[in-house]
Amino acid sequence: MKNALGVEIPEYIEGIGELKPYQGVWKSIIEDEVPCTNISRTLKAKKAHTSKFCSSLEEAIKKCKPFDGMTVTCHHHLRGGDGVLMQTIEILDKMGIKDITLASSSLTSAHDGLVPYVESGMITKIFSSGIRGRLGEIISMGKLKHPAIIHSHGGRVRDFLTGRIKPDLSVLAASAADEEGNSTGSHGPSAFGSMGYADIDARYSKNVIIVTDNMVEYPCVPSTVRQHFVDYVVKVDSIGDASKIASGTTRITSSPMDLRIARIAATVIEHSGLFKNGMSFQVGAGGASLAVAKFLREDMKRKSIQGSFMIGGVTSYGVDMLEEGLFKAIFDVQSFDAAVSTSVLNNPKHVEITCDQYANPNNCGAMTNKLDVVVLGALEVDVDFNVNVITGSSGEIRGASGGHSDTASGANLSVIVCPSFRGRLPIIMDRVHTIVTPGESVDVVVTERGVCVNPAKPNLAAALKKAGLKVLDIKDLKKEVDSMTGIPAEKKLGDKIVALVEYRDGTIIDVIKNVTNLE
Repeated sequence: MKNALGVEIPEYIEGIGELKPYQGVWKSIIEDEVPCTNISRTLKAKKAHTSKFCSSLEEAIKKCKPFDGMTVTCHHHLRGGDGVLMQTIEILDKMGIKDITLASSSLTSAHDGLVPYVESGMITKIFSSGIRGRLGEIISMGKLKHPAIIHSHGGRVRDFLTGRIKPDLSVLAASAADEEGNSTGSHGPSAFGSMGYADIDARYSKNVIIVTDNMVEYPCVPSTVRQHFVDYVVKVDSIGDASKIASGTTRITSSPMDLRIARIAATVIEHSGLFKNGMSFQVGAGGASLAVAKFLREDMKRKSIQGSFMIGGVTSYGVDMLEEGLFKAIFDVQSFDAAVSTSVLNNPKHVEITCDQYANPNNCGAMTNKLDVVVLGALEVDVDFNVNVITGSSGEIRGASGGHSDTASGANLSVIVCPSFRGRLPIIMDRVHTIVTPGESVDVVVTERGVCVNPAKPNLAAALKKAGLKVLDIKDLKKEVDSMTGIPAEKKLGDKIVALVEYRDGTIIDVIKNVTNLE
């Protein structure tokens, strides 16, 4: 069967089940009634004054009675510095547990160590918002038993609430915790800021273990995960390296071309009709996206604009804008810089939120629905404004869906920033290799060569032309770039589906086929 974008989707995949094809940005959310599972769980420490403390992570996992076929979840707030997921999998392997479904909120280069467990068949299914590094490569080659499911951040919440992901064991890193499991990421030697992705795991998992390298006296305040959701508490030597949260993709770019793109994007926002007191704003994790905030900051000061709030992944640059009074508040689901933790801890206007509040597509109160402007990056964009942030030039899995489609769907203005080509590879395509965010929810594409406006927004195009911006037809831009780079050869892909890209409503927006040339 074909979805609304013409992508052929299987009706059923062994080990995954029946699939629903994507039909439009809001169609299934508006028209379908989505049953949500009730939270029904009993903590293991049932009697008053029973200790939850375990002397080791292995002891805590044994108490949770792991079994073959179980689903294990973790969060990725430590990003490239995470040390807890690998400890968990190594212990489960030592115990002989097989056929694991891993449902971490995202997977980074810190999780390359999962490769042998995928190849051995210990891990047979993966749900995640992103898969990178060597793990992405081996999944791209078809070495995971069942297709990986790549969802958005909001889509992950939906998958928990509908029971598509049913966690049996959640092992959650915290930079500080007390004996009852009240825990936070906002202070301690390994402080990493917001713990917003962990809330859904704690609420819905049958067994919850808090792992910390910083036990504090009861009560731990503030606490993101609360004690009544926690079964066991473990102190380890290290939960990871918080300094590795910030990476090349979470720092403002120094590239002259990317800075030019960011300057143009800021000008687009200024003349969009939304640049006024009370506007809300989010930037994505890419360096060029973050650079837009640098120019927006200057423009807001110049015009004495005060925004309502910023949301999403938060950097120290966003904190500076809050402290300067350029925004009234920040709502933080994930911190992209360990330095942000001090603001989370001390500034009441820096509000830690759960991913449910941030982006759940079945929650009309999700903050993405209150967004005026979002600026996002892209690996590829096509002439229909569809965006790829997952697969690279060879078709390999190397990126993350994250909150890309969540924010684009809710914002009044969604701006994609990207160069027109990288190296000798064009970024503007006839058709992106993998659709993550549909063109229906993309308003503007900004490149160093000019601005392309979705034909559905003629008034916006007119306003940008009036402001003196170079507005191009995206098909003309593609021809211009192709004349310089040439048209790349077709990607050589196999017939095996190695991953499913799930739109935020649970429907399948695209499939990823196996790559044959990565060995």
